[in-house]
Amino acid sequence: MSAPRALVVAIDGPAASGKSSTANEVARRLGFLHVDSGALYRALTLVALDLGPDATAEQILRAAELRDVRLRIEGTRLWVLLEGGDAEPRIRSPEVTALVSPVSAMSAIRDWVNRRLRDLAANGASLVLDGRDIGTAVFPDAAIKVYLDASPETRARRRLEQRGQRTDAETLAAEAARIAARDAADSSRAIAPLRAADGAVHLDTGSLTFEQQVDRIVGLVRETLKV
Repeated sequence: MSAPRALVVAIDGPAASGKSSTANEVARRLGFLHVDSGALYRALTLVALDLGPDATAEQILRAAELRDVRLRIEGTRLWVLLEGGDAEPRIRSPEVTALVSPVSAMSAIRDWVNRRLRDLAANGASLVLDGRDIGTAVFPDAAIKVYLDASPETRARRRLEQRGQRTDAETLAAEAARIAARDAADSSRAIAPLRAADGAVHLDTGSLTFEQQVDRIVGLVRETLKV
């Protein structure tokens, strides 16, 4: 369907809660633009890795400009580009995942990302955005706010399966511990901590099928648009 007016759908939640895959399918079904805010943070984190452990936010952003970190829209998909190419294959590495939380906690980094996200909405596009502070800090006035969550163990299994890795008890426990540590870091940071936005609809992705969670969010949008 095509939306009769522009709308922002904010989907927040912790790591591996199913935000990006859910947001992508919701956007596809509604004809909205899907925006994975985490991809921008990951691209900047990849730049930071190449600079070294003591890189400041200002150095990271200068290097990102030189390496042409930017957004490109194709239909209902938004791509993060790095040096003219799709950044996606490079920004999902374990090294980037390990560093993205401290990089994304930098105030100047968040300001840089948030400006680009708000520019998309300012152009009148209907958006489905996923991240950790979309409904609390980036678009607090979003028409639809959703918070996805699941237990660390459920999210650990999902992440390992996505990577094609073993899901034995020891590997699961180690991955769950990493995810719990990321939750703690994101929830306790001084700037835009991870939390559910006021008025957000909570969905436990551990107890819902993928289709059920997509249907719930699409239903919220259609109810808001009265279509």
